[in-house]
Amino acid sequence: MNEIVERLTQQAGLSPEQAQKAVQTIADFVKEKFPMLGGAVDQIFTSGGSGGSDSGSGFGGFGGFGQ
Repeated sequence: MNEIVERLTQQAGLSPEQAQKAVQTIADFVKEKFPMLGGAVDQIFTSGGSGGSDSGSGFGGFGGFGQ
C-alpha cells in the first residue's frame, strides 16, 4: 500500500509521515461514516487494492504503512 503514500509525497508534496497520516485519517473517516464498508476498507489497505499482500506488515492493520 506504499503506492498511495508515494503518490501523495510526489504529487502533493507531503512528507511520508504526513501522507501516512492522511491515508489513515481517510480510512478511519470512511469506516466511521460507512461502517458496512469497514471490512472492505481494511482489505483494500491490507492488500494495496490490487488483491496482493504486503507480507503482513502492519500499521494498525494497514499493511505497508508506518515502515
